[in-house]
Amino acid sequence: MSSKTVTIKLSSGLEARPIAMLVQIASQFESSIYMEREARKVNAKSIMGMMTMGLNAGEQVTVIANGSDEENAINELEAFLSGN
Repeated sequence: MSSKTVTIKLSSGLEARPIAMLVQIASQFESSIYMEREARKVNAKSIMGMMTMGLNAGEQVTVIANGSDEENAINELEAFLSGN
């Protein structure tokens, strides 16, 4: 299991369209992937779960992945959340 804390640098934060893109990216990986903030942990492959997080630009979230491609998953999600 790997994890990394990432600062959200998307100007709009995580609204509907960026969340849909994030879920699409997360769903490409076999690993289980979760986002955690303030003791709240949500499956990153669940669009409804991610919508409940209410993440804004400048906030930090921990990306947690567990599986055969966990490092790649974390790197891809970090790049997306960083606006790259």
